[in-house]
Amino acid sequence: MKEEKKIRTQSRIVREIIETLVLTILMFVIINLAVQNYDVDGPSMEPSLHDKERIMVDKVSYHLHDPSRGDVIVFIAPPDPQLNYVKRIIGVPGDVITIQGTVVKINNTILQERYVSPSYQGNPYLPIVNKMVPNGSYFVMGDDRKNSSDSRLWGFVPRQNIIGRATLVYWPLNESNSGFLPDVSSVFAHVTGKAATASSLSSNNALKDSTFGTGELAFFAMPGFLLVCSRYRKKR
Repeated sequence: MKEEKKIRTQSRIVREIIETLVLTILMFVIINLAVQNYDVDGPSMEPSLHDKERIMVDKVSYHLHDPSRGDVIVFIAPPDPQLNYVKRIIGVPGDVITIQGTVVKINNTILQERYVSPSYQGNPYLPIVNKMVPNGSYFVMGDDRKNSSDSRLWGFVPRQNIIGRATLVYWPLNESNSGFLPDVSSVFAHVTGKAATASSLSSNNALKDSTFGTGELAFFAMPGFLLVCSRYRKKR
């Protein structure tokens, strides 16, 4: 009897070890499919993102909805596919872009861009007048307008180049911009056009801390849910 009990105990321990390993691997796969770490290289997104910071990129959101004006995205650089860039979406498909000096207009609406600091304001490029963003493409700019290689220089970002949305600055700690990137949809709330409705709906939440939606949160919570279910089953 004691020998049988010992065998059952050993069998249970082995089974729990295997279940834990499988669950750990599953969690690792899910997390790696959902998010990606990215090292900021250069000053083009100052003061929103600093050089050498580490950010978390959400790779799930854009499978659930289209990219929006104001989103900070990481993408394969059109001028050099060996590089990844991080910039802010200014124009979505169907938008008409005009940039003269430091004045940016979307569909004839001047943007009051509170994420652009006066000390980083500028425009070393030629004016853009009434340029339409084609279907399946996005117009992006760095928040450091004086030191950013972006759509003003090399054109639009194809949808398939977008890796994901930058959501969180997690390293180094205690920086002025640590934590979730702020929602800036209120900047685009008065822009008419294809994405105006979505922007207006989210403008009331312009000061919220997180850029995650319900769908994204559910996806990221999945590993924890699996872990809880596993422990609950063992207790029974």
